[in-house]
Amino acid sequence: MKNSLPLPLIAILRGIRPADIDGHLQALTLAGFTLIEIPLNSPGWEQSIALAVERFGDRAKIGAGTVLTVAQVNRLAALGCQLIVTPNTAPPVIRRALALGMTVYAGCATATEAFQAIDAGATRIKIFPSSTFGPEYISALGAVMPAGVDLYAVGGVTPENLDSYLRAGCAGVGLGGALYQAGQTVEETAKRAAAFANRCRELLNN
Repeated sequence: MKNSLPLPLIAILRGIRPADIDGHLQALTLAGFTLIEIPLNSPGWEQSIALAVERFGDRAKIGAGTVLTVAQVNRLAALGCQLIVTPNTAPPVIRRALALGMTVYAGCATATEAFQAIDAGATRIKIFPSSTFGPEYISALGAVMPAGVDLYAVGGVTPENLDSYLRAGCAGVGLGGALYQAGQTVEETAKRAAAFANRCRELLNN
């Protein structure tokens, strides 16, 4: 995998404020991140997402996390969101987002939930919280997934354990508090983003 290719890393910016969008997204995109999620329980999320789409939409897919309702999906589509991440298995939300051309990462914990999401059209399954289930669980779950369905680990992923999730068969991971915490400096975000990006490239090139 060449360094110029997209990294399978989703940056989760929970708690980010509109005034912080420019600095932190600049740091993330410079490190090579092309998937950015702004959870809807962040302050001023509508403004943050609109700014992110306007200023960084040509460099990254901008999306929303903690998406719970079809009404939210409709609003996000109007803002220009390209990806939707759910914390739960919600078939109406999945179907609506896919109908609007968005990429969906459907939140699941069990095989039953995963297949409910797949029946609704999802092809990217988010296993959360991954730190609770662990790579072995994800590997076992992956063994029964249909062809064309990718698993993503979210929750507790660090540069140190990233390899265990990729070896378990994850197509990618979502990065929360180990990458970004509300109020941290842009310099800290740049440092953490580089650590994840460099480790990911190292693993994928071997």
